[in-house]
Amino acid sequence: MDALTGLLDGPCARGAFLMRSVLTPPWSLRIQDEAPLTAVTMARGEGWVVTDGAGGPAGRTAATPLHPGDVAILRGPDPYTVAGDPATPPRVVIHPGQVSATPQGAGLCEAMGLGVRTWGDRADGPVVLLSGTYQMRGEVDQRLLRALPPLVRLAADAWNSSLVPLLEAEIGRDAPGQEVVLDRLLDLLLTTALRAWFARPEAEVPGGYGAEGDPVVGRALRLLHAEPARAWTVAGLAAASGVSRAALGRRFTALVGEPPMTYLTNLRLTLAADLLREPDATLGAVARRVGYGSSFALSAAFKRVRGISPREYRRGGGAAPHAAV
Repeated sequence: MDALTGLLDGPCARGAFLMRSVLTPPWSLRIQDEAPLTAVTMARGEGWVVTDGAGGPAGRTAATPLHPGDVAILRGPDPYTVAGDPATPPRVVIHPGQVSATPQGAGLCEAMGLGVRTWGDRADGPVVLLSGTYQMRGEVDQRLLRALPPLVRLAADAWNSSLVPLLEAEIGRDAPGQEVVLDRLLDLLLTTALRAWFARPEAEVPGGYGAEGDPVVGRALRLLHAEPARAWTVAGLAAASGVSRAALGRRFTALVGEPPMTYLTNLRLTLAADLLREPDATLGAVARRVGYGSSFALSAAFKRVRGISPREYRRGGGAAPHAAV
């Protein structure tokens, strides 16, 4: 597993909120759901993502266009607006729990429902917006969130993916296991788009990606990824990498952006999150497989870094309830 793979392996949707919005101009949606990460893509029509300035809702400063097939990835919890025209005032406000209302507070969930995971002002509206939201912190690795700017936008030809029409088709289906299908599609859309974005020259490449070519730090990274459960110490990792402990600490932190043991902790917790998806895996067994001596030690680290306990993560705790925006 290389460093970028380890970073992109972190997102794991669990009952994510996915919606197909069918809209008619003039339209404008104010999103203040406080979700950690959201992907938005235009299936049909044109739109804009408007991010706030330091002054909050009244200080809109940046408007980014969205064309069919483009994808925008927005890092929460700050609010933003998606609109047909940046100058259009919000017609709908999306609150935590994906509850929609007018700017005056009147509920819109039932009034604008158009069917399975479909919502809008007219069934045959000219604009179709697809959105997928990770609703709880534990679904997304904090290292990935720290590596992302508030808004990532990729044009359709920049990531060359057939996922948008597939996602649109699957969002409207009501079949057994559909929630799992949509979770995995959202993960795939996100990781495919971010892989393309991290390859762009203007992207701030996450720690560890560029370091893999370094003869010392690259070897240390490969050792950690090959044996994450090993009882590594900085001294042991340095010896295996052929340098002193102080030299490895300085070089690793400079190139990766965090010390070796912090990197190892995040790597182990990403692997633990993946193992926790297995229904028969006990917390103790997961702890041992990723290098923790007990379930208590794993729980403490998971809670400290990801904000929720492994048990809460496993059962989807902390996720906002689904609502028909």
